[in-house]
Amino acid sequence: MSLFVITYLTSWISMSRIGKKIITVPKGVDVKVNAGEVEVKGPKGVLRSPIPTGISATLEDGTLSFTRENDDQAAFHGLARALANNSIVGVTEGFKREMDVVGVGYKADVKGRTIEFSLGYSHPIRYDLPEGIDAKAERVATKATITQYQLTLTLTGIDKQKLGQVAAELNRLRKPDAYKGKGIRYADRTYKLKPGKTGK
Repeated sequence: MSLFVITYLTSWISMSRIGKKIITVPKGVDVKVNAGEVEVKGPKGVLRSPIPTGISATLEDGTLSFTRENDDQAAFHGLARALANNSIVGVTEGFKREMDVVGVGYKADVKGRTIEFSLGYSHPIRYDLPEGIDAKAERVATKATITQYQLTLTLTGIDKQKLGQVAAELNRLRKPDAYKGKGIRYADRTYKLKPGKTGK
């Protein structure tokens, strides 16, 4: 059996199992199953997650469950359940993503809904935060062991997908270089740096 087939089957089984898990709706959260979507309202806001074709959602006795027409929809089954669960977590607890700014002279200043970066280019970079995403910049003392560490940007929001998109866009503003790791780095990732070239 090829590695591709094994990987596909493992993913299929995993998503199938996820899809079958029942979600318990917390107190203070209002869930509605509409045509093609699940609407979730909680203390932090309102989110809507899509219901893919071939997947059905049922709200009963404070629980939300998903079923599929056939096994061809196994991946979408798990996806629908995961998106709905993320919505429930988002409107109750919210999500957080941390980005480390590393590099001598690199800066990130949060001014209202805009982050102003100095990342070693000839000009500053302005990044406008989308609605629903907030940012805070601070220097974390426990990260001082990171070479050329400057500060950490903490991104928060209720929409996990949007939060991930913002983190990816910030990372692309200055991707960490392979030798010193200078750039905007995901705080939860370990970066293996290449050894620098030495003169003979």
